[in-house]
Amino acid sequence: MALTWTKLVFLHLLGYQHLRCSATLRHMRYTSNDQITEEVAKLLALKAQIGDEGKSKKFVLKTPKGARDYNPKQMAIREGVFKTIVECFKRHGAETIDTPVFELKDTLTGKYGEDSKLIYDLKDQGGEILSLRYDLTVPFARYLAMNKVNKIKRYHIAKVYRRDNPAMTRGRYREFYQCDFDIAGQYDLMIPDAECIKIVHEILTNLGLGDFVIKVNHRQILDGMFEVCGVPAEKFRTICSSVDKLDKTFWEDVRAEMIDEKGLDPVAADKIGKFVQMKGGPELIDQLLKDSPLTGSKAALEGLEAMKLLLKYCDIFGIQDKVSFDLSLARGLDYYTGIIYEAVLKGAETLPTKTGEQVGVGSVAGGGRYDGLVGMFDPKGKQVPCVGVSIGIERVFSIMEAKANAMKIRTTETEVLVASAQNGMLEERLKLCKELWDAGIKAKVAYKKNPKMLNQYQTAETSGIPIIAAIGDAELKNGTVTIRDTETRKEEQVSRADVISVIKDRCKLSATC
Repeated sequence: MALTWTKLVFLHLLGYQHLRCSATLRHMRYTSNDQITEEVAKLLALKAQIGDEGKSKKFVLKTPKGARDYNPKQMAIREGVFKTIVECFKRHGAETIDTPVFELKDTLTGKYGEDSKLIYDLKDQGGEILSLRYDLTVPFARYLAMNKVNKIKRYHIAKVYRRDNPAMTRGRYREFYQCDFDIAGQYDLMIPDAECIKIVHEILTNLGLGDFVIKVNHRQILDGMFEVCGVPAEKFRTICSSVDKLDKTFWEDVRAEMIDEKGLDPVAADKIGKFVQMKGGPELIDQLLKDSPLTGSKAALEGLEAMKLLLKYCDIFGIQDKVSFDLSLARGLDYYTGIIYEAVLKGAETLPTKTGEQVGVGSVAGGGRYDGLVGMFDPKGKQVPCVGVSIGIERVFSIMEAKANAMKIRTTETEVLVASAQNGMLEERLKLCKELWDAGIKAKVAYKKNPKMLNQYQTAETSGIPIIAAIGDAELKNGTVTIRDTETRKEEQVSRADVISVIKDRCKLSATC
């Protein structure tokens, strides 16, 4: 039991009195105001530790910054989105894995460029320096190297953590889900890459989020662009991180960062500014291959040829109209080595620029090729080529929730409410409910001995339960169950022996079951 302020004062004074009574007269002469002051100071220190007696401690009831709770309606929306995404991943032959929510800090550091500062570090817990995972890609690469996996098509849905500046209304959090699909293994050029873009197209189309565009670029094209613009090789990655901010801010700000903070020559920055305005399709690639400074870079030429092949496969998949070759796309993560892509919703919330342009506030999917990441973890440096995509699920949730505000969303999958209009029917209701459960039917019963029938009807209607199975004395006598359609309110008598099959048939025909 915790000691109160009064108890501590009492016990302390008892000790003080004992000290005085047992002391000799010589010691008593030296009991002065200084000693009393010292004892009072001790009591005040104890008071500060435990607080005033009877004073209740106040708690701040809030979620941590960058995190949130989800109510049943929001969770129903999330589960529906997850289902659509997983069905797509499985349709393309993926299997799933899981990895720890925290990794050795050395596993994560040095893989994210300037974003490494956003990693959440944990305190030393018994000799291991750990960090919360920043994404699912680096843990996947560690998994491949550690388990000697050379070929796999996998998906992984789990939470990741970033010490970022959150923007909750835009779906940017510090704790959030990622839905990743990756293809690891040595394959012919651009075939797996095109499939990843096809997966993004399928998911965004099936979710019905509206019109969208999938921007594509290539790291070799970017490196070639920096090379011909006069960017020193050692600044390629840091300048790439600046270009990556173009979807969130203005070109003037990016230019200023490259020049003022990163020491880039203004002439080189202006040359980059001309390139990053270019976007198009196969015709743009042909133009750059014929008449462009990029032809002076071997890396850029290889990237352009690969991009040409990618767009050809996208055309075969029937998604070319949604794919745009965009030289402003950079994706600042250090581990990308080839194709990169990002999906952005058209007409989504945008920010006006100083020049009247519109800058999007974020993407809903992104990914690319990272052929060198697994080799960073393998003791012999063995490479396993990989390409993948991550769905920005929190941004998708924000959009889906906004659309669902005016809709009635079912938060349970209950198919049948077992009810009765008469008293004394609890045991019979429980027996019928048990039969339904045993048959694999999702059923529930009111937790009252004698619930009112009107309340049971209202429960079914407000919860969206499509079927009511009612029993009473007449039903028990005749061996029947009254089946009521909650929406139409039509009723029919069904034999007790047939009730399971009748309910299952109705659920097959009902959109709410």
